[in-house]
Amino acid sequence: MRDSIVDWDRSIPPRILERDAVTPVVFIVDSDVWTRDSLGLVIQQAGWCSETFASARAFLAYPRVHAPSCLVLDLTLPDLSGLDLQKRLATERTDMPIIFATGNSDVSMAVQAMKAGAVEFLIKPFSVERMLAAIRSALDSSRTTLGHDAEMQTLRSRYASLSHREREVMALVTTGLMNKRIGGELGISEVTVKAHRGRAMHKMKAESLADLVTMAARLHGEPAPAG
Repeated sequence: MRDSIVDWDRSIPPRILERDAVTPVVFIVDSDVWTRDSLGLVIQQAGWCSETFASARAFLAYPRVHAPSCLVLDLTLPDLSGLDLQKRLATERTDMPIIFATGNSDVSMAVQAMKAGAVEFLIKPFSVERMLAAIRSALDSSRTTLGHDAEMQTLRSRYASLSHREREVMALVTTGLMNKRIGGELGISEVTVKAHRGRAMHKMKAESLADLVTMAARLHGEPAPAG
């Protein structure tokens, strides 16, 4: 790894990017200072921001960023192991894919890491090209997850604005019941059902019944209906 990173395009000065909500961030957790510094330089030259840490706990203490991100992680750390940190992040930071970069070639650990969702498991020394490809893939995945999370937050916020009756009507409408049947179920008139239905669609910003059905399915964690 040392030769591949140190010799990689020395003619290009590192681009130190200002942190914002758009620039992706690559976190590096490795106990070896040379690895952290050299890989951080490569990441900056590629146009991303980098943050480096010597331990898992130092990384966990760092504030979360609101931008696409990924983690380049060693297996052997002075506090938590890389696999233990991966387990923790699986529930705490689902938008941060992990790339393992380690000198440990234990096959069982590699299998465990990949089964737990690691994007890549690289053995040192590794090529810069392979690392950059893994980072690009991880950042693409992070963008997708962040986009989905933002959409779900918007949907939940809209749903929270509905009255109790509007939620009841929405729940029955999206199961396919007709307005007259819904009125019978709730003990209200068909005209009232139509009014609640219209307000629910307006607040949810649904352009059609199909939109409303899709939104309801997403809020309940179900696959969106085909068509």
